[in-house]
Amino acid sequence: MRKRVEANRPWAAVMGYSRAVRVGNVIEVAGTAPAATDGTILAPGDVEGQTRAALATIGEALAELGASFQDVVRTRILLVDETRWEEAARAHGEVFRDVRPANTTMGGLRFVETAILVEVEVTAVIDPR
Repeated sequence: MRKRVEANRPWAAVMGYSRAVRVGNVIEVAGTAPAATDGTILAPGDVEGQTRAALATIGEALAELGASFQDVVRTRILLVDETRWEEAARAHGEVFRDVRPANTTMGGLRFVETAILVEVEVTAVIDPR
């Protein structure tokens, strides 16, 4: 059985993707930018604020599919400027300090909207019991 959460961003329909997809007990959350539903980029210039905004969107998607941050087993932090990793890490740590998922953090990337400084992806596995 496949369930999904719509991305509800202007570019999602063009690209043909969902915010999150659940198949069985696995949930994959797409690269999540700090964007409002109208496409406005939140917390301009602020990596930590953008990371918090992306994580808030991810939390909502997980909840819609019956999961929480406690179910996350992997995160990916994608940055424009890797030298600002600690800013993203602070926001990530607020959410995942006790969960301790596997993590990859990468920088030197460019996103489709130049105001986006960070995107976050997660994978969650819901306990089948």
